[in-house]
Amino acid sequence: MNDFLFPEYDNCKLCPRDCGVNRNKGEYGFCHVDNRLAIGSICRHTGEEPPISGQYGIANVFFMHCTLQCQFCQNRQISLNKVDLKPYIFEVQEVVEKLMLLLDQGCKAVGFVSPTHYIPHVKRIISELRSNGYYPSFVYNTSGYENVEQLKELEGYIDVWLPDFKYSDNVLARRLSKASNYPEVAVTAIKEMYRQKGSTLIVDELAQAVSGLIIRHLVLPGYIENSMKVLETIADEISTNVHISLMSQYNPQFYSHTDLALQRPLYLQEYEVVVQHFYELGFHKGWIQEMESHQTYNPDFEQKHPFEKT
Repeated sequence: MNDFLFPEYDNCKLCPRDCGVNRNKGEYGFCHVDNRLAIGSICRHTGEEPPISGQYGIANVFFMHCTLQCQFCQNRQISLNKVDLKPYIFEVQEVVEKLMLLLDQGCKAVGFVSPTHYIPHVKRIISELRSNGYYPSFVYNTSGYENVEQLKELEGYIDVWLPDFKYSDNVLARRLSKASNYPEVAVTAIKEMYRQKGSTLIVDELAQAVSGLIIRHLVLPGYIENSMKVLETIADEISTNVHISLMSQYNPQFYSHTDLALQRPLYLQEYEVVVQHFYELGFHKGWIQEMESHQTYNPDFEQKHPFEKT
């Protein structure tokens, strides 16, 4: 039995799908999650951008299922909406206790990964940690497919926004992530994050982010036009002063579509074209990746983590 009943789940419109189902009565929408808290892993994670992971790693909470269904998702073991949730159910207090232990062990931040369909639980976890005297930086690690009204209600809870901006192409968004309205939704959502945090990434004495916005974009093989237009949209609609994480870690082993381009890794020449466009547009803050990153940034949720639900 869930230890908290949240009215937001009665007529769930947490994400842009606007399903309107009653998750408190066991109804399922697109994400196929009821009102229970389902988590794939709670662990110290060191593979994020340097100011996100910090020196000691970030205490990441990887939520089950997702409001997108990206065919190339590297977290597919927990993000696919057909994965059985029964082995992964947590109570809020269990999560809080595991996070407190990680914080006591040196982590300075807590990251919520794919949290959109669990926003009421996210707020409760943050409130419980604070009531226990823990004030880490809270990072909202999202696909970018967000409801602006929910983001407004998270102001005061979230310290660092870490959204993806995946697509500028509606057809590509529909084909690869089942969300034809992704480009418009993502730019509107990131504008709200920018309103809250601006373009300044504030870090502590250990160079770990305590407030700000970092926009991620994964460059897909064969679709560099999409990437360049994403950067152009950020430049035109948001700012060239924001931090951009331009990722080359696409791995074809996670892809099951017949698209020939996506059955191979990203070419160096493709990535270099996008990086060059980044500079041409006037961006000057952020990170690029080594081309070998697709071999080292692949999580395996079938391996046991220290705080994996058993």
